[in-house]
Amino acid sequence: MGKLSNKRGFASDNNAGVHPEILKELASVNEGHVVGYGDDRYTRQAQELFKKQFGSDTEVYFVFTGTAANTLGLSGVTRSWNSVITAYTAHIQQDECGAPEKFTGCKVLTVDTPDGKISPPMLLKHVHGFGFEHHSQPGVISITQTTEMGTVYSVDEIKALARFAHENGMLLHMDGARIANAAVYLNLPFREFTTDAGVDFISFGGTKNGMMYGEAVCFLKPGLSPDFKYIRKQGMQLSSKMRYISAQYLAYFRDDLWKKNASHANAMAQILAQKINGIPGIRITQKVQSNGVFAIIPHDVAETMMKSYFFYSWDEFASEYRLMTSWDTTTDDIEDFVRLLKDLMLPRAGGSR
Repeated sequence: MGKLSNKRGFASDNNAGVHPEILKELASVNEGHVVGYGDDRYTRQAQELFKKQFGSDTEVYFVFTGTAANTLGLSGVTRSWNSVITAYTAHIQQDECGAPEKFTGCKVLTVDTPDGKISPPMLLKHVHGFGFEHHSQPGVISITQTTEMGTVYSVDEIKALARFAHENGMLLHMDGARIANAAVYLNLPFREFTTDAGVDFISFGGTKNGMMYGEAVCFLKPGLSPDFKYIRKQGMQLSSKMRYISAQYLAYFRDDLWKKNASHANAMAQILAQKINGIPGIRITQKVQSNGVFAIIPHDVAETMMKSYFFYSWDEFASEYRLMTSWDTTTDDIEDFVRLLKDLMLPRAGGSR
């Protein structure tokens, strides 16, 4: 990208810093010796917090990254002859370097979707061949909440997918890298659109919402993956100093810090969308339901903008770009960005200042 004139941008919520309360919690547990590999009180406390959020049967395993949570979670419930069905835009398809297929041995099958969401009718072309040894056996439907397009599944949409999965002997997985943003948009507790909606297991993300690192694989039904502790170890995701992942979740759930952070990020996305949507030549392409804004911006204008603000091209051929807000995005960030965008777009509209 070269040297940016502005150190803040809209590329990813991964680029944001760590919330002070998370850092404070990390410092508070950084005293003395504590038993490693998760046999510590901080990890037990964090696991209990997850049970309160998702139900008492929830089995929680902490890992380092979102890719690991998705890949190892899928490994825990599949065999190499299974298939995993997901949206073409899904992270497990586009952005995990083939890790799910490498580590599970499964075939990842995709369906095209205009808004990142899939529905039972879209899946029919892949759900067949049961018991036929020449065909990959459909094993898991994987959805992302919020989707990679910033859209959010409703409870009814999730229930329909869960019902379809279970009727066909399959499981429903939710990649919850931005699950907090979805909960805020839906104005619901996590459990209502996961456990109670029929989701079988989730990858729970906190890194994009103010944490330093560390995700959780949550099996929402007992006995779903009885050997997962071995899978996590073989997958090189068993942290020796587990307390530094677990402690973050203590702060994350305390006083609903997760909700405050996600609410702010979502609100900033709404402001950003409203301000750029009124600029002639700019068009919002997706519903703004979380902390992502997708917009058509002339390519040369975007290239000039990127010299000051880091953000990503989503569809180069359509000149579509993704703008992500974060827990620490400010209105000044947005105002400065919009001001520059207006200045660059004004000559195209034949206007003058």
